[in-house]
Amino acid sequence: MLTVDLIRRGARQHAERRAVLFGDQMLTFRDVDDISNRFAHALINAGLDRGVKIALLVNNGLYSIPLDFACVKAGLNRVPLNSRLSLREHQHMLAETGAQLLVYGPDLAVRAGELKQQLPQLKLLSLGGGGSDDADLLDLARTADSTDPNLPIEPDDVLLTLYTSGTTGTLKAAQHTQRSYAAICANILANLLTVERDDVMLHAASLIHASGTFVLPFWLHGAASAVLARFEPNEFLASIARWKVTKINLVPTMLTMLFSLPGIEQVDVSSLNAVIYGASPMPLPVIQRGLQLWGPIFTQYYGQTEVPLCISVLRKEDHVGPGAEERLLSCGQPVVEAEVRLIDQEGRNVAVGEPGEIVVRAPFEMAGYFNAPDLNAETFLPAGWIRTRDIGRFDEQGYLYLVDRTSDMIVSGGYNVYPREVEDALLAHPAVQECAVVGAPDERWVETVVAFVVLKPGARATEEELISSARQRLASYKAPRSVRFIEQVPKSAVGKVLRRALRDPLWQGYKRSI
Repeated sequence: MLTVDLIRRGARQHAERRAVLFGDQMLTFRDVDDISNRFAHALINAGLDRGVKIALLVNNGLYSIPLDFACVKAGLNRVPLNSRLSLREHQHMLAETGAQLLVYGPDLAVRAGELKQQLPQLKLLSLGGGGSDDADLLDLARTADSTDPNLPIEPDDVLLTLYTSGTTGTLKAAQHTQRSYAAICANILANLLTVERDDVMLHAASLIHASGTFVLPFWLHGAASAVLARFEPNEFLASIARWKVTKINLVPTMLTMLFSLPGIEQVDVSSLNAVIYGASPMPLPVIQRGLQLWGPIFTQYYGQTEVPLCISVLRKEDHVGPGAEERLLSCGQPVVEAEVRLIDQEGRNVAVGEPGEIVVRAPFEMAGYFNAPDLNAETFLPAGWIRTRDIGRFDEQGYLYLVDRTSDMIVSGGYNVYPREVEDALLAHPAVQECAVVGAPDERWVETVVAFVVLKPGARATEEELISSARQRLASYKAPRSVRFIEQVPKSAVGKVLRRALRDPLWQGYKRSI
């Protein structure tokens, strides 16, 4: 099955139903199909042939979904640019991929102009004008053909080149094909949620990342996607009531913000029947607060840009009942389509309960990183297995627990210390809002554990108090030797903790950095 076929199927089966909600505007399935066809022809008329890379610098909006569908129908390889990234990062992405054209939203016209100055050969198309001298895709679409281009499309045609920085800060672009992206849709429907025709999913996170993978499953079943330009807690909650939202997908940081709002106990979210969360570890107190407020409607997924969306799932029923507190520390059990192994440094399977690197084989895995043969050689193992660079362990029931990432592991005095475990211990202290743990150079131990801590507003705690609290929960060699108080933990544009930004300054002047 090809992604383009799924788009056509949804349009054919649900023409008059509402498909996209944005502010006071609404598009039906027929509208989205018509607009995406016109966009596709306009892009083809602009000289873009099948397989050509097109860069998209567009925040969430009314035309986000039609534009994505248009690229699929035109056989184009879209390269989304996260608007929160720097000019230098955007320039690198455009230069490396050789994208011939950039479509940008009016709110990002200044950045588009800066990129044009750096890359004079880059063609620009605005998405809604806004006073720019560049051609407007909406204007071009009004006179374009409204029929499906029906271009020849192959299963292995790359339709998405998505950059991710991971935890190393090195930009890398995962490529997904017509085949693999369709498999992502099937994976979500089979393992993560059931979609009914009257469902509405609210999107506040950027549609270029995990949130966008939910669009096609809902499209196929005639359900609606309600889109917000950004995440603002009060607006988000008001939108649930406004559109009778039934399902949401948020990262733990967003849920933390919601559950911390004054009066959250009185907010009406009775239409909700599913809360999906993932992308980063969920602090136990946060999910327990959510269950207390909203009941057992939560489902967690574990996945990566390279293998989206679900490698494993912690289902609604896993969140409650006997043993739930322990299960809540896991990321669930592997999904049906994914083969998951844990291996040691020699590639051998580890025993149940022992930590090992998670490797995966699934139909929804990426085709490979773009223009990165060395990285591909490191990432792909024989027979199609992909290294995740995450360290995990299985329990006797097959629940997968993330221990940490291979690149973040600290070796102190010959013992392995996984930062996530230390961070969980520190987060148990009532004064700690968030934290990040890294390894610092030490003459005796080679590396020593250092914690960077953000305290809750108005809360107080001393270094000694936090170290003592951690030692009550951890072996002594795992507890931090020092605590540094900071205002915020550095994160990537998609909310992942950038431990290297904290670690690198500690290693300046040393020949080694681990």
